[in-house]
Amino acid sequence: MNAPPAGLRARLDDGPMSPLQWSAIAVCVLLNVLDGFDVLVMSFTADSVSDEWALSGSQLGLLLSAGLVGMALGSLFLAPLADRIGRRAMILICLTISASGMGLSAASQNAVQLGLLRVLTGIGIGGILASSNVIAAEYANRRWRGLAVSLNSTGYAIGATAGGVIAAVLLDNGGWRPVFAFGAVATALLIPVVLWRLPESLDFLLTRRPAGALERLNRLLTAMRHAPVDALPPAPAKGREAGPGLARILAPDLRRNTLLTWLSFFLVMFGFYFVTSWTPKLLVEAGMSADQGITGGVLLNLGGIFGATLLGLLAARFALRHVLVGYLLATAALLAVFVPATSVYGVVFALGALIGVFVNGCVAGLYALTPLVYDPSVRATGVGWGIGIGRIGAIVSPIVAGRLLDADWTAGRLYLLVAGVLVLGGVAVHAFRISAERSTAGAPSTAAASA
Repeated sequence: MNAPPAGLRARLDDGPMSPLQWSAIAVCVLLNVLDGFDVLVMSFTADSVSDEWALSGSQLGLLLSAGLVGMALGSLFLAPLADRIGRRAMILICLTISASGMGLSAASQNAVQLGLLRVLTGIGIGGILASSNVIAAEYANRRWRGLAVSLNSTGYAIGATAGGVIAAVLLDNGGWRPVFAFGAVATALLIPVVLWRLPESLDFLLTRRPAGALERLNRLLTAMRHAPVDALPPAPAKGREAGPGLARILAPDLRRNTLLTWLSFFLVMFGFYFVTSWTPKLLVEAGMSADQGITGGVLLNLGGIFGATLLGLLAARFALRHVLVGYLLATAALLAVFVPATSVYGVVFALGALIGVFVNGCVAGLYALTPLVYDPSVRATGVGWGIGIGRIGAIVSPIVAGRLLDADWTAGRLYLLVAGVLVLGGVAVHAFRISAERSTAGAPSTAAASA
C-alpha cells in the first residue's frame, strides 16, 4: 500500500537526496546567479555609462535604482501569482521578460531608454526570486536544507563576482553595451534549462491542485525514488487559512512577523544595495583608479560567496536571529573604517572582502528566515512581499546616495550613514519571533529553524 499523502513531507525530509532534487536546487542557484549579474551589471558599467551621457550623481543614482524599481514591482505583483499559476510557470514567464529587457538595454540610445528597460528587466528578476527560493527549500531534505538555502543565496554573490570579471573584460574591448548583451544571452539560455530540469513546486501541486496534479505529483515522486500515492490529501478548509493573498499575511497571527520581515528587508537591502551598487564608483571618488574600483567591487562580491555558507554553518549551532544581529553589527563596524583605509590598497581590498562576507550573509539569513512564517498556500506571496518591500529600500538607497554626493557628502560620511541603517536592521531582526511549533513543522530551512 502506498504511503499516505500526509506523510510526504516526512518521507522527503528523512529520505536521501535524489539526482532530481539536487538538479532542482542547482537550477535555483543558477537563477540566483542571474540575479547577481543582472542587478550589478549597472553598477559595474556605471562609470562608462555616466561618461558617455555626462550624467550627474543624481541621474546615475536614478539609473542604478531603475532595475530595483522593477524588482520591487515583480516581487510585489508578479511573485504572488506564482501561488495561483505555478512557481515554475512564473519563472519561465519572468525569464522571458528579463532576457528581453537585457537585450534591448544593449541598444538603448539615452539614459531614459536605459532606465525604462532596466525597470523591465527588474520586473522579470523580481518575479523569479520568491519562487526559486521556495522551490530550492521544498526539494531539499532535512539534512541538506540548510546547505540548499545557503547555496541558493550564494548564487547571487557568484553572479555578482562573475559580472565584475566579465564587465572588466568587455568594457576594455567594446564598452558597456556588450556587457548587457552578454546578460541577455545568458538569461535566454536559462529558459531551456528550467524547462529541462526544474520541476514544479510540490507544495503548489498539493495545495492548489492544478489539472493532473496527482499524476504530476506521482511522476515527481517516482523520479525522486519514492513510492507514489493513491490520492491527494484532503483539500484545505475554506477560510482565512486557505486563500493566498496580502490579507492572509497581514492576518492577526502573521501580522507582527510580516511587518518585522518588511522592516528588516527594507533596512538590510538599503545597506546591501548601497554597498554593492556604489562601492566601485565611490572607491574611484576616494582616489582609486577605475580598475581598482571594479576590483574592490569584485572582491566585495567574492567575499559574499562565503558569507551565506558561513551563516548556514553558524545557524546550525546558534539561533539564526542572533547570528543575523551579529552579522549586521559586524558589517556596520567594517563600513565605518572602510573608506579611511583606502590609502592602503591591500587593507581596503581585505576589508571589502570581509564586508562582502557579512552583508551577503545578512540577506541570506532573511531569505532563510522568511519562509518559516508562512504556510505553503501563501509562501510565495509572503516571501515575494518581503523581497518587494526590501527592494523599495534598495531603490531608495542609490537615489539617496546620489543626492548626498551632489550635496558634497564624502564617501566616508555615506558609509557611516549606511552603518547606522544596518544597526537599526539589527534591532528589527532581534525583535523577530518564530513559534516553536512552526520551526519544527517541516519548515523550509533547518538553518532557520534554530531561530
